[in-house]
Order: sequence, then C-alpha cells, then structure tokens
Amino acid sequence: MRLAAAAALTLTALAATLSPTSAAAGSGGPTPLDYTALGDSYSAGAFVRPWADDDGCGRSALSYPQQTARRLNLRLTDVTCSAAEVRAGVLEPQTELTGPPSVPPQGGWAPRPAQIQAVTAATDLVTLGIGGNSIGFVDVVTRCIEQGIASFGTGSPCSTHYTRGPGQSRLDARFTALEADLATTLEEIRTRAPHAKVAVVGYPAVVADTSGCSFGSWRQLGTVTKADMPFLDALERRVNTVLRTQAERAGAVYVDTYASSTGHGVCAAPDQRWMYGLKDDLTGPGTQTDQPSDLCRAIPATGEACTALHPNLAGTTHQSDLVTQALTGLGAAARR
Repeated sequence: MRLAAAAALTLTALAATLSPTSAAAGSGGPTPLDYTALGDSYSAGAFVRPWADDDGCGRSALSYPQQTARRLNLRLTDVTCSAAEVRAGVLEPQTELTGPPSVPPQGGWAPRPAQIQAVTAATDLVTLGIGGNSIGFVDVVTRCIEQGIASFGTGSPCSTHYTRGPGQSRLDARFTALEADLATTLEEIRTRAPHAKVAVVGYPAVVADTSGCSFGSWRQLGTVTKADMPFLDALERRVNTVLRTQAERAGAVYVDTYASSTGHGVCAAPDQRWMYGLKDDLTGPGTQTDQPSDLCRAIPATGEACTALHPNLAGTTHQSDLVTQALTGLGAAARR
C-alpha cells in the first residue's frame, strides 16, 4: 500500500474512533476481547505521528497494535516501548528510554515497569514483537556506519568483524541469551494468561534488496558499505528465525512481516518505501516534530529526524494488515 493511501485509511480509522472500545460501549454491542501488546519500537510505531510524549516510549496512535485494535474492536493494553529488550523491558523493568521525543525532559524519564505485568488472567490476545535490541542491532548498525567511513565505502569490514572477527562470539552469545529469554517470556505469558492466544510478530525487511541504495545517503543506510548490507539483512533474518522457532515451540502463531515487505525497504523508491532511513522525514498526520539530539544534528542530511531504520506509516499499516489477519485467525471476534 502506498504512503498516501495508507495515510488516508488510517486517518479515517483514527477519526472514526480513538478508542477501540467506543463503538461497542456506545451501542450496547458485544464485549471486546482484551488485547495486550508487548514489544519494542517496531511494535510501538516509533516516529509515526502522533505519538505519546509523556513516558519516553514513543508509542504511536498508528502503530500496528493501535490500528489492529481499532479494526477488530479490541480493548487494548499497549505497553510497547522504544529501546525495550526481552530481558530489560518485557521480563524486567526498563530504565533506558529513547523516545520519541529524542530529547528527554529535565531529569529524564521514569523507569517503565516490566511489560509482562500487563498480561493477566483476563487477557484474551497477546502480541509480542521484540528481539532486535536484545542482540544489539543498533550497536551493529553503528559499527557498520563507522567502519564504512574508515574504509571509504569499500569492502565488508562490518561483516568481517561479526562473522570472522572479534565480534562473532559476542553476537553469538547475545543470540543464545535471546533464545532463552524468549522461551521464558512465552512461558510466563502462558502462566499469567493460560487461555490467551499469542502471536509473535517478526521484523519487516530493512535492506533485503540493496539495488537502490547509495553510499552516503542518510535517508537510507548512510555510510554502511554496499557489501555489508547483506550482512545486516542476514542478521535480521536470523532474529526472525529465532522468533519463529520460539513461537512454534510455545504453541504461538508467528506473524511473518518480512516476506511481503522485501521490496519496500530503505533502498526502495520513495513511494514504495515502508521503512525510514537513518535520518528521514516523519510520516503520519499532524505537525508533531521530534527535536533532534546534538548527534542527530551533526549528521549531514536534510531529514527531519533521526528515524533510525523504523517502519514509516505505510510500514506500520502493513504490519497491522498481517497482525489483523493473524488475530482474526486466532478467533479475534468480540464476545456476545
């Protein structure tokens, strides 16, 4: 779906109801199911306007949990949060908060309670979209940017560091921890909400096709070398494989958002992109802006904000299309 069409659809949905329960509550209709959304910035819809700016999590009103809840008339508890990890965020409190807004208030944001606490015996549906921060995806991209500058855009220095160099063992250890923490999380969900249906949501494609990417374009991947881009794609697919495997072992549904988004990553034409680049213009209705940090200002690009490889409005709508389909298949119809 193109960005303009996505914006029109989501604006219509947003105008029709800002609360997923309002239609049922006002008409005396069926009781909505209770839906709890857990996850990181890809689930929170970070950098898609409008977002809440009171707790540092950057949850968007047009994230896939929010869009899906309105589509299916679900009663949503959304505790997704930017920078969340499986351990520090879902299973345990989260102290590192990144917004948006990217510049925190004086004194910073208060720690967020463990997301798992939002899952209770009354929960009917759970989505879990998490894992990238646990393996340090942002750190990997940062290193790829730095090594791309040092190599003047040649070779694959980042891939070498993580597949044959000193970064390999650390990355492998993070994946081992991710597998264990995901298994613990899914077990904890089942304990807290034994009757809930669970969907694990994978990550959409960031750079599955590199044909349109240019070295030095910060609306894409900045100074990551062309030869290192396949490594970043393989890393994302590796995370998705862990998510799928753990979902299947726990009896949960896996939502594959990667396959159908492969032609819509950061290297795609502007009207086909479902993904922000490293520094890009915000999408979503309204005039909300994100005051850039000093580091963001230093990046030589005209983009409105340091959007750091997140789904744009077309991307969150695509995610919602697939999550809506998955939850419908799990029986997401209101009680009568």
